[in-house]
Amino acid sequence: MAYDLEEQEQLAQMRVFWNKYGMSIMSFLGVILVAVLAWQGWSAYQTNQAKQARGYFDAVELASQQPSADSAARIMAAMQTLRKDFGATDYAARAALFAASAFEAQQNIPAAQDQLEWLIKSNHAALVPVAQLRLAGLFLDQKKYDQALALLSNPPVPFEALFSDRRGDIYAAQGNTEQAQQAWTKTLTLIGLDNPLSPVVQLKLDSLGR
Repeated sequence: MAYDLEEQEQLAQMRVFWNKYGMSIMSFLGVILVAVLAWQGWSAYQTNQAKQARGYFDAVELASQQPSADSAARIMAAMQTLRKDFGATDYAARAALFAASAFEAQQNIPAAQDQLEWLIKSNHAALVPVAQLRLAGLFLDQKKYDQALALLSNPPVPFEALFSDRRGDIYAAQGNTEQAQQAWTKTLTLIGLDNPLSPVVQLKLDSLGR
């Protein structure tokens, strides 16, 4: 009988506890369940996005490597979809570089510039400096020196030498030999004399005749 009373007491305590905290517990469990389902759904969505983006990336890469009469149109169509629907993926950023190279090879400079400008304005920080260097080169070819230099004003540390070298190219094209010498000298200091690129930079310096 003592056991029955004790059991009844425990049941009563459990009822009190449930009446007091039951709704909170259920709400908490519901939040956890929703979070788990949301995470699973987001993971599935991301995987699906990546798979689709990879398909368009492959299309851009293939068209870039096999130029034909309609390759530019195929690249443009694939890039439009990548930028619109999959712009946050790495595939879109990498495809923009492929597309820019293909358009440049086809002498479609406005299209190449458009791809690089999109990439620079994107959130793909790792590839933005690459796009800046490439676009500065396009502006250099077009003698748009101020626009080219503006792209090279704040180099990230890993790209400092490459940015400095490109600035030297621009200054030399402008006929500003003093600043070209300073830029290329800085490049040599940054990369060191053992770097495979140092003879090329030294040749540029020597060409100044200073």
